[in-house]
Amino acid sequence: MKNLKKILNAEQIRSADSYTISNKPISSIDLMEYASNCFINSIWDKQFITKKIAIVCGPGNNGGDGLSISRLLKEKNISVKTYFLNISSKISKDCQVNLTKIDSVEKLTNSDPIPDFSKYDLIIDAIFGTGLSKPLGGYYTRIIDAINSQKCPIYSVDIPSGMYCDKISSSRHIVNADLTISFQRPKFSFFLPENGAYIKKWKIVDIGLDEEYIQNIDSNKFIIDQSIINYSKIRNRQSHKGNYGRALIIAGSIGKIGAAVLAAKACLRSGVGLLTAHIPKCGYEIMQKSIPESMCSIDKAEYYISELPEITNYNAIGIGPGLDQKSETKEMLEKLFNKTKKRTLVIDADAINIIAKHKELISRIPKNSILTPHIKEFERLVGKCRNSIERFEKQIQFSKSHKCIIVLKNAFTTVSTPIGDIFFNTSGNAGMATAGSGDVLTGIITALLAQKYDPTIAAALGVYCHGHAGDIAAKEKGEIGLIASDIIDNLKFS
Repeated sequence: MKNLKKILNAEQIRSADSYTISNKPISSIDLMEYASNCFINSIWDKQFITKKIAIVCGPGNNGGDGLSISRLLKEKNISVKTYFLNISSKISKDCQVNLTKIDSVEKLTNSDPIPDFSKYDLIIDAIFGTGLSKPLGGYYTRIIDAINSQKCPIYSVDIPSGMYCDKISSSRHIVNADLTISFQRPKFSFFLPENGAYIKKWKIVDIGLDEEYIQNIDSNKFIIDQSIINYSKIRNRQSHKGNYGRALIIAGSIGKIGAAVLAAKACLRSGVGLLTAHIPKCGYEIMQKSIPESMCSIDKAEYYISELPEITNYNAIGIGPGLDQKSETKEMLEKLFNKTKKRTLVIDADAINIIAKHKELISRIPKNSILTPHIKEFERLVGKCRNSIERFEKQIQFSKSHKCIIVLKNAFTTVSTPIGDIFFNTSGNAGMATAGSGDVLTGIITALLAQKYDPTIAAALGVYCHGHAGDIAAKEKGEIGLIASDIIDNLKFS
């Protein structure tokens, strides 16, 4: 997909910096000054005028950013105390320049007591940036522990100090940042669940690095952000329901008809022209009363799905929410695979669990189908993973080997493709960790496929709009009170 932003590793970030400095042209010190201004603009609050701020700076370019930020805040008459950790013989050139530009810096050495940070209203962490490659020790860890023990907010410059850019951090001595302002791109480590305690919220600011150069860097990692909305199709004024596809949702069993209702309602709210829900007999009245806009296909079995309905006339089929795992259901799934070898499916929940139990079915999944497992369902398919990086690797390999798209649901849902790309979603919140949220996503993606979206775009756009709807709902309901129906009620595709 064009225009989705690439995620860079530490080496690639340095390369983008160097290219921008050489070709803009802009000096490295001026680029640092611009980045510092961007940082301040992104956090600016009128209340800063009454706050006491501590900025803790290290010896590298991240520390140079911190020194520049300190000076610029002082120019705005903000009360700032600047601490420089003068415990390394290696001070970067630009850090040294900014050190000479600022007055009243308190330089700390290994033998100095740790400052009393309790008197500050905000601490800005600029100790180490993306170049860190080994765990911190000594005085650095004592400073970080002291910062983390404070009750005031902590903001990090580019990345929380002590966190690696490209891998799981191996130390507990990492700044617990309440907000991280990351330059140009989020770092890969932001998306790792193991780092979640240190990177609560983050924002990206454009500091003027050459975007054309960045997008030409060889990376298979991308972010899904609001720019994915550009792929949303505009409706023709003269169109009719037949232009927006026919979808079939196969879902539900006794006690789980709600899953079928949620998937069907989300499918309709996502723009499908016509929808049929194939459900067991016990769900007929529930479905008809809950969603009169949906047609119903009734299975011969009372309490579960036992047969494959006629599928010839559908542009997209979603299967899995609320299914049982009975042998008849497994046979139905096999028949579906046999009859849809050239048709994309959305496969969720117990349909995935059936495949995991009968792994001979994996090779029969129709090409370009979209599987939407949560982590436990995914590990039933591929085996236990030691950590999130291994899980991402297995996700990509599964997509490549079986020519399918995996939507791995998590705090930052990831979408992997048959060509080996992986996309990290940036929308959504913890309130969406609630029953039925995944059923809603299945309905959304099925609707987009029915409208003839490319499968990868359908997955990425569906994931983003699902999360964005959750964000809108959380603003009104709060994260704790959010339920899956709230996500459906707030779906927007423009």
